[in-house]
Amino acid sequence: MASMLWESSLQEKSSDLHEDTWHITIDDSIEPHGQARGWYQYISGSFARFRCSLCRRDWVSKRVQVVFHFHLNTAKGQGTVKLRRFKQKCRRCNEARMEDPNFAVENIDVLIERLVEKIRMRCYSENLGENNRPSVFSGRVNGPHESEHCEACRLAICSQAN
Repeated sequence: MASMLWESSLQEKSSDLHEDTWHITIDDSIEPHGQARGWYQYISGSFARFRCSLCRRDWVSKRVQVVFHFHLNTAKGQGTVKLRRFKQKCRRCNEARMEDPNFAVENIDVLIERLVEKIRMRCYSENLGENNRPSVFSGRVNGPHESEHCEACRLAICSQAN
């Protein structure tokens, strides 16, 4: 289901990309700063919800990182995006698992809009200037960002990484 939301948003936002078709897949194996030759990277963050698969506790975070790797095959007119959503784990459970974030549709749209701007700049050499639409946050965050429970902090790509 999650990948369908990302794909739907990309289809809507990339409809004017020079008649090329673009697709996105969620790929937890991509490494930050480890994109393949000829691929570009974009790292961004947003608000998301998490739910512990053990105790069912849920929480929100304002600092959920995502990494996009993207490439345009100009000969085929096809663009590919790989997405990695960084996980967090429950602070209450001793054997907590890293849990996938759940992004609101509005925030998926914001992240995809930002990505499409980067695609237009990198793959099509368009000069767009800066337009940074903020993410939408609803809910309450209890306390500070907990780096020890954040996968992106462990990999030193979180904006709060020490």
